[in-house]
Amino acid sequence: MKKVYAMLGMAMKAGKVASGEFSTEKSVKGGQAQLVIVSEDASDNTKKMFSNMCAFYEVPRCICGTKEELGTAVGKAMRASLAVTDENFARAISKRLEQAGKQIDNNANSHLERV
Repeated sequence: MKKVYAMLGMAMKAGKVASGEFSTEKSVKGGQAQLVIVSEDASDNTKKMFSNMCAFYEVPRCICGTKEELGTAVGKAMRASLAVTDENFARAISKRLEQAGKQIDNNANSHLERV
């Protein structure tokens, strides 16, 4: 996971990460998000909201790391969610997540959860 966090840091420095729930939501709804990462310790409501939103907008989503780990990776305070807005960074981070054994949900619309 260290490589994932390092890549998130590089993407943040390049201006290709939206961090925090509101910025992540704006990126997904605006069509800019290429990958959404939600922390494992985010509230159930937050996880469901991003699950439904990512399914509707067809954005890959992964649940991994803690709020503290995600925040530290991008040089901020604790963050429950991040959106990677660059396709190349998203592809590279997805590859590293899969190598770390994390599942990436590519969000088929048939799996919408109720909020």
